[in-house]
Amino acid sequence: MKDPYKVLGISPNATNEEVKAAYKALVKKYHPDNYADSPISDIAEEKMQEINEAYDEILRQRAEGASGGSSQSYQGSTSYANIRSLINNGRIDEADAELNKIAQSERNAEWSFLKACILTQRGYYFDAMKFADAACNMDPMNDEYRQLRDNLQRRAGGYQQNTYNGNAGGCNMCDVCSALICFDCLCR
Repeated sequence: MKDPYKVLGISPNATNEEVKAAYKALVKKYHPDNYADSPISDIAEEKMQEINEAYDEILRQRAEGASGGSSQSYQGSTSYANIRSLINNGRIDEADAELNKIAQSERNAEWSFLKACILTQRGYYFDAMKFADAACNMDPMNDEYRQLRDNLQRRAGGYQQNTYNGNAGGCNMCDVCSALICFDCLCR
């Protein structure tokens, strides 16, 4: 494996915040969704996997430094990197199966975040929101977790805005369901 600090473009003396910031910047730059219809999508996926592995390795090294070394934390980090890779490659069922193999006692903010990503891919936004909230509650300083939660909230924005503000007008979930029922009746 390449030097994880070189992959992220930071010094080994970087603070945890600097590590996180470098990781997030690279994720934003190389995320496979940015290259979905591009001939370099395979390269972006490989780069993304390398970035995830480097970030997980740095976290593992720092956790070992704080706790005196634990192969358990290494296995957890590696599993999460593999699960991220599966999700990024659209292999949602495999990612979910791997995620569910992780012991209940070891399910942390990253686990909740990845579960939210899987549920979002499947279109289960309400359930995804619960896991995104859990991830943010466990690690409130993680921008990646907050970004997912904020995106899910924006998706539900019309419904939440009308419900929470008491606004009866506009388009909400009841309007959508009513329209679908009407369309179904028209098709018969």
